[in-house]
Amino acid sequence: MNGGPRGPEVLEITTNAGVVQARQLVRALAQECRFSLVEQTKLITAASELARNTHVHGGGGTMTALLVEERGRPGVRLVFTDQGPGIADVELALTDGWTSGGGMGLGLSGSRRLVDDFVLDTAAGEGTTVTITKWVRR
Repeated sequence: MNGGPRGPEVLEITTNAGVVQARQLVRALAQECRFSLVEQTKLITAASELARNTHVHGGGGTMTALLVEERGRPGVRLVFTDQGPGIADVELALTDGWTSGGGMGLGLSGSRRLVDDFVLDTAAGEGTTVTITKWVRR
């Protein structure tokens, strides 16, 4: 990582353009961490799905992106937050193959498989926060 640690970057995700910006930022961070092309693609795909969920299902929100390091290993952490309706049935939403329609069909379960750490915090009527982290392979 060049230039040492830097603060988190926060992007508004309230339009399709915001989803595209999120993908571009994640790609830049993944390249900065020197992820392999395959690992970059996994992270960008997960971020794209979660950004789209934030925009479409959450009514808009934010993505906070930051470079992290643990035991000398670099990574990228992304936090997607919205104040939308929340997820009433988390178990269903995390079921492989389940989709609310219109997306890539990856849903939350697909995003979870593409990253190393996945934390979902949601409640019906209280919005949703999804935190994902991908670490550079050694």
